[in-house]
Amino acid sequence: MMSPNSTQYTQQFLSSVLSQRGPSALPYTEDVKWLIRQHLLSLIDNYPSLQPKTATFTHNDGRTVNLLQAEGTVPMVYQDVTYNIPVIIWLMETYPRHPPLVFVNPTHDMIIKCPHPFVNPSGIVAIPYLQNWIYPSSNLVELGRNLSNFFGRDPPLYAKRPLNPNPHPPPSTSFSNPNLAIGSSGMIRPAIPPRPFPKSPYGSGGGGGGGTLRMEDPSEVYKRNAIDKLVGSLHRDIVGLREARETDVEGLFNAQGVLKQREEQLKQGLKEMINEKEGLEQQLQMVLMNSDVLEGWLRDNEGKLANLGNVDVDMTFEPCDNLSKQMLDCTASDLALEDVIYSLDKAIQGGAIPFDQYLRNVRLLSREQFFHRATASKVRAAQMQAQVDNMASRTSPYAL
Repeated sequence: MMSPNSTQYTQQFLSSVLSQRGPSALPYTEDVKWLIRQHLLSLIDNYPSLQPKTATFTHNDGRTVNLLQAEGTVPMVYQDVTYNIPVIIWLMETYPRHPPLVFVNPTHDMIIKCPHPFVNPSGIVAIPYLQNWIYPSSNLVELGRNLSNFFGRDPPLYAKRPLNPNPHPPPSTSFSNPNLAIGSSGMIRPAIPPRPFPKSPYGSGGGGGGGTLRMEDPSEVYKRNAIDKLVGSLHRDIVGLREARETDVEGLFNAQGVLKQREEQLKQGLKEMINEKEGLEQQLQMVLMNSDVLEGWLRDNEGKLANLGNVDVDMTFEPCDNLSKQMLDCTASDLALEDVIYSLDKAIQGGAIPFDQYLRNVRLLSREQFFHRATASKVRAAQMQAQVDNMASRTSPYAL
């Protein structure tokens, strides 16, 4: 565990950098800064060799940003011996909603194992815990435990082979270190030379003898990995269900919008039908009133018809002057001739009369109809002139 003074200094440092404002402020959102502080304090409490600090991170597109990082060593147990793997844990801008970026940080006398299932040649670490990172349950302490576990299965770093190896090294050489082992290929693995990091309470990778950290129970490791896998699977299922429900809700909202439009259309149609009904009821009232008037007139004049006896239809209406009488005769003749020509058309279609006779009759009737229409036109002009003269004679002599 860390000393009280070191813990207090770390707390003050994190509180200071996370509370900065303005251009020098770290790019984390305000609602997660307290959680970031707690994650780092818990990490340092469990792994005192990791120390937080701020540094400039360069993205692949060339952008630079000032971020928090934890740099130091993570202990691993390989063949019952504890080694310290140097790592750098970068807290990216979206942390803790997204996982941190972890690098192994080999010294000048170390190389990265290639290929490695969880570390690429540039040193980026990709273990399942990072890939299945779940906010807010995932944290840096569990990340450190997973790093120790996976590095212990397959160490990511090797010591470089000496340029002039001595086949019979003296007892004082590095090969006397019990922390080193030589593989079948002759490469020394996974010896970790000293590095100027704070001393880890779990033992040094270059020191003699075993460390104080015991290997975790395989059943506990399996249980923890199974829980992480189940949590990740559950998270993916929840995300899928949420997307499906969001799609269903969006469809329901669209259907609701269509139904509202149809409701407005139905209300408008109902309003128009009510207005039309009111108009028809008014017309019905007018028809009933006119029917009553006509029925009353018929009752009043029914007795007069018996007194008149036989009435000549042609004498029922008498023109008021000669022009009106002439106009009535011309119009009646024109309509009569129109009926005759129509009858001739039906007759020629039915083959009742010869075609030459049809043409002769139509020509005679058309000529007679033309004269009647011309006479009616002249009579109508004379009537209009008479009306104008009558209106002029009624004009007041003072209307000047």
